Amino acid sequence: MPAVLVTGGAKRIGAQICRRFAEAGWHVVVHYNSSAGAAQKLSDTLPSAEIAQADLSDPQAGADLVRTLAAKLPDWRCLIANASTFAEDEVTALNPVTNHKAMQINAVTPALVAQTYFAHGKSDGGRRVIQITDMKLANMNPDFFSYTMSKAAADVAAQMLAMVHDGEDRVYRLAPGAILASHDQTEDEADRSHLRNLLKRRTDAAEIADTALFMAQGPLASGETIYVDSGQHLLRQPRDVIYLEREGA
Repeated sequence: MPAVLVTGGAKRIGAQICRRFAEAGWHVVVHYNSSAGAAQKLSDTLPSAEIAQADLSDPQAGADLVRTLAAKLPDWRCLIANASTFAEDEVTALNPVTNHKAMQINAVTPALVAQTYFAHGKSDGGRRVIQITDMKLANMNPDFFSYTMSKAAADVAAQMLAMVHDGEDRVYRLAPGAILASHDQTEDEADRSHLRNLLKRRTDAAEIADTALFMAQGPLASGETIYVDSGQHLLRQPRDVIYLEREGA
């Protein structure tokens, strides 16, 4: 049975990805940091799953987790770097604490985890790393400065890793748009603001999960990116949709 590790898999989009892979017959490793209850509850609903804890603000903890899993997973075909921190700071006033945490969790740790996976993970079916990025890298705005900086770093790291893993082993980038209520949004605000894309529809988390499964199994060349955002990345939006909606722009 092929195995997948989903970092940040206990909640939100990560949990949706875990469910989709489980439905397709994969063994799912649900990573969590502090959400042990949610991770265990999710794992208990899946046909073949386990939970694994690591604080990804410490890159070495992420690498240690990978080594532990590599020693016991005989067919570890996919690693999905989904865990992320999304905190606000200003393009005119970078917050060093926010920035350090974002860079570690969103960029440094995923790169080290991917490197460790390729060094130690075993699979006869080829290995895949899927880095979750963000459509806003193609539709830039100045909000959430450190988050965006860190996602840009993760995107570049994934491109570089793909250059040396382009045979049976491959690296992809999956770029969601506005999917779930985030930051301090209410669900009502999300329902309105997440229509700000070319199709004027709210993109569903299940679409992200379906795309991740396709990337793990499909005939894609290493280095490819898929946007799942109903065309949001093709727009030019001067602010995050949270604030566009509140400002009535």
